[in-house]
Amino acid sequence: MAYSISSNGFRCYSETLRFAPRQHQCGRVNPSPSSSSLLSFNSSPFLAQSLGASSRVNIPVRAKMAASEGSINGSNRMLVFVPPHPLIKHWISVLRNDQTPCPIFRNAIGELGRLLMYEASREWLPTVVGEIMSPMGAASVEFIDPREPIAVVPILRAGLALAEHASTVLPANKIYHLGISRDEKTLLPSVYLNKLPDEFPKNSRVFLVDPMLATGGTIIAAMGLLKERGLSVQQIKVICAVAAPPALSKLNEKYPGLHVYAGIIDPEVNEKGFIIPGLGDAGDRSFGT
Repeated sequence: MAYSISSNGFRCYSETLRFAPRQHQCGRVNPSPSSSSLLSFNSSPFLAQSLGASSRVNIPVRAKMAASEGSINGSNRMLVFVPPHPLIKHWISVLRNDQTPCPIFRNAIGELGRLLMYEASREWLPTVVGEIMSPMGAASVEFIDPREPIAVVPILRAGLALAEHASTVLPANKIYHLGISRDEKTLLPSVYLNKLPDEFPKNSRVFLVDPMLATGGTIIAAMGLLKERGLSVQQIKVICAVAAPPALSKLNEKYPGLHVYAGIIDPEVNEKGFIIPGLGDAGDRSFGT
């Protein structure tokens, strides 16, 4: 499922899965011919809710069927993908539980990151074709092209946990660490560690990993650093566990065309900058400190 953000709210793209087609899970509510369709995101595995909304929210969206991400790549709007995978829902549930101990939390967020990066890399990684000999004869094959740079940029410290299994999904990737802290009073970001290259190689594909997109300050600062080093929006995909409307709205305003992959979209951010219901401080819960 993909959502696009606009001044009229979320737009919903129901994605037909390659191996297991699912029916569209957004129910139409009181359609009006003079405006965008109203879709209800009530008991589906996806949430698209407005800031401060109740558990059942009707948001103006325009539904459009899409066979794959490639069929909507031409959009100038930011797209938010919430993959409809039962394991993603499972790991989000484990992360939400305030009784989940630190080691299990860290394993769960790593597994969630693995699944989200797998989904985000679909139809995005460059490949080369050729022929090899199997034990039984010649076979046509297709490999990820090792000449095309793939990078993962986790935002410390919680991003380390979400990106822990990146190497099991992405062959021959490089990891560049980026440390950004948030002032607890002002909620403004501050960069304390920057291991990014002066310029990314041409044709790089970069996964920017930040578990919590809350107020948007941290992810906006990170996007700015990547853009300064020669990357276009089309070369970046954002991976997060939980996203909230304030961060998504800021990203959409500043970086139209960006693709964000989230485990779930939560409805609000409190005065301390925490997503509600969220899953707490992902860094503290991952590392126990």
